[in-house]
Amino acid sequence: MAKFLNTSAANYYLEELIKTTRERLVIISPFLKINERTKQLIEDLDRMKIDIRIVYGKVELAPKEMKWLCSLVYVRTSYCDNLHSKCYLNENSAIITSLNLYDFSQINNHEMGVYFTRDEDSELFSDTHEEAMRIIRVSDEVKLSAEVVEDEKEVAAPSEESIELLSSSKLAKAKGMKTDDFLKKMKSLGFLEEINGVSKLSDKGEKAGAKHVTKSRFGAYFLWPTQMLDA
Repeated sequence: MAKFLNTSAANYYLEELIKTTRERLVIISPFLKINERTKQLIEDLDRMKIDIRIVYGKVELAPKEMKWLCSLVYVRTSYCDNLHSKCYLNENSAIITSLNLYDFSQINNHEMGVYFTRDEDSELFSDTHEEAMRIIRVSDEVKLSAEVVEDEKEVAAPSEESIELLSSSKLAKAKGMKTDDFLKKMKSLGFLEEINGVSKLSDKGEKAGAKHVTKSRFGAYFLWPTQMLDA
């Protein structure tokens, strides 16, 4: 029968679920920011040539995450607009939980969830698997490449904007900075704020003319006015 999971149990059963996968792993989470331990487990499955499907939404794909995903041969990623579900399953078991895959959620937050198996809760598992497959079908598969990562999607500013907007990586490059350092500086200056481990535009950032584009087959991203070169 299904087991109730608190924060520590959710972490334990999620790791066991990934480690025991032998056919297919499905990860559905709006926040595609994965901690190092989980990355290592996924990399091991990739070396075993196991099919891995990751569906994400709602958050900007950092260049670091994109490069990591590009290095994996048997991982397919999809972007699902308005995704809020968090579900992890393989061929034998599943977890539905509030738990995200980044360190802040797994260490600091109060999480809950349920764990169940195909053998003990066949109907529940079947319904969960069916819904997971539906989410995969309605998602847009993202085909990442090294060129996409390096160029950070070659995003053009919206045509209706009267001022030129640049992506985070392009503005960082123009300032002679790394993208991660540029984003940290935007946080320190108050243009970005971090909520539950996710970067969001602050009121100050929006007033400065920055944009957060959420609908994209490569995930969400930030656009910055060129005057940020002087920030």
